[in-house]
Amino acid sequence: MAKPNFKFQKRQKELDKKKKQEEKQQRKQERAASSLEEEPGAEEEGESETE
Repeated sequence: MAKPNFKFQKRQKELDKKKKQEEKQQRKQERAASSLEEEPGAEEEGESETE
């Protein structure tokens, strides 16, 4: 019987964890972008003051 390859399992676990974190970060960015789209008036006022 072959020995289990624990290094492969560990690497797969690390890759899964990294992928999950990246997806979470992407969801946060999408949520932030959608909140900016919902309130465009506040953003436009800020831009007009700087010009």
